[in-house]
Amino acid sequence: MNVEELRELCISKKGVTEEFPFDADTLVFKVMGKMFALVPLERQPSQCNLKCDPERAVELREEYDGVITPGYHMSKIHWNTLYIEQLPETLIKELINHSYDLVVASLTKKLQQELKNLG
Repeated sequence: MNVEELRELCISKKGVTEEFPFDADTLVFKVMGKMFALVPLERQPSQCNLKCDPERAVELREEYDGVITPGYHMSKIHWNTLYIEQLPETLIKELINHSYDLVVASLTKKLQQELKNLG
């Protein structure tokens, strides 16, 4: 999966916006205003930071040693950095969905309802 394919998947999800809140090179995807994916566009090899359940994060880092690492400049407990060109596309899609779902579950009931009511 390349960065453009990753972007297309992220923005296809309900309630998602994309922006550059930190600098001109770090693309951030948010659901209802909360981050679930960050993509440093200039970094090579291509990377993506995704939120992850803490236990699963450790398991993934062990299974994909050096390809999934603790989140770069993020909470090392709740975020992973993925080297996206070195991972199966199905795994990346699964982890994007997992990150999105974790963030949606953490939204207030009001925001969850607003998301549910979106087209």
